[in-house]
Amino acid sequence: MERCDFLVIGGGIAGLSCAARLAAHGRVVVLEAESAPGYHASGRSVAVAHFGLGERLVRTLTALSLPALAEHGTRHPALHIASSAQLEALDALEDTHRQFGCDYARISGAEARALLPVLKSEACAAALVDHGALKLDTHAMLQAHMAALRAAGSTVVTGARVSAIAHDGASWRVEASGETYAAPLLINAAGAWADDIARLAGVSLIGIEPRRRTVISFAALPDEDVREWPFTKTVGEGFYLLPEGAGQLLASSMDQTPSQPCDAAPEELDIAIAADRVEQATTLPIRRIAHSWAGLRSFAPDELPVIGHAAGAPGFVWVAGQGGAGFQTAPALSRIAESAVLGLPFPADCAAADLAPEQFAPARLGA
Repeated sequence: MERCDFLVIGGGIAGLSCAARLAAHGRVVVLEAESAPGYHASGRSVAVAHFGLGERLVRTLTALSLPALAEHGTRHPALHIASSAQLEALDALEDTHRQFGCDYARISGAEARALLPVLKSEACAAALVDHGALKLDTHAMLQAHMAALRAAGSTVVTGARVSAIAHDGASWRVEASGETYAAPLLINAAGAWADDIARLAGVSLIGIEPRRRTVISFAALPDEDVREWPFTKTVGEGFYLLPEGAGQLLASSMDQTPSQPCDAAPEELDIAIAADRVEQATTLPIRRIAHSWAGLRSFAPDELPVIGHAAGAPGFVWVAGQGGAGFQTAPALSRIAESAVLGLPFPADCAAADLAPEQFAPARLGA
């Protein structure tokens, strides 16, 4: 049996960022079921940090995280477009940018088309351009947390699929791929599998719902260097589009199809919807899909992160439900998780931003 101070189940951005902070307080073992960390949602994220994702709490976490994210991000403008029917949503998004002191501008449809020349006029009556958005290097972020863990004498075990969890009154014992691990504190950062881990541990579930999202890659216009094109996203239902190198583009219809926890794969209908939405709003002809993939984004019932100790299960801590905002909120959420696991004071900057532990606690969901 391998003993440690903290056991973290899940080697995505949520688990690794939390584990890296806990490593300053004791020895951590991270158990990752796949052959490498970040295999599922974290390895399939487009990862642009911007304020067009989530509601007030998620946007506040993003604002608190941006200074730390700058180390692994490069500025790349985010263009939030609105049709004439979406102007009210654009007004609300502008309020958010104003609240957080963003380097942004409200622009006309014509000005938006100057930034994204292929945009059709009917697709954009007005827009916001956020000059402070960041394109994140997700691989570098994951590797930085891995390096911090190694430097602290902690361990990430890959190929460690959890099969049994029990509590002996003092420690949590976890069986994973023929090995046994024990720690007084067990952190459930298993993403789409978070409820499955709770079920194995005999802990009340929180109702995590994995939702599939599909991304397509296709060639840009011939001889067109698209690297300076902004990350472009509709403020409501629609699509997002961003450059991938000089001659390729990525796009998604921002689908959120409920799914069982699995190694997600794109479906033909979702690929076709993504391509159609891009063609409806732009003059881009998508003749061939070069590549497509899908990942699972995990949501609690109220679509907010869940961080805190489970009721009636001493030492079992939830770090789940990042809902597709895992990378852009990780610096703030990992500090909140650190305080929850160890019973430390809630981070002062989070409290100053009108956040509170009970907003994240599983007790709000009856767990």
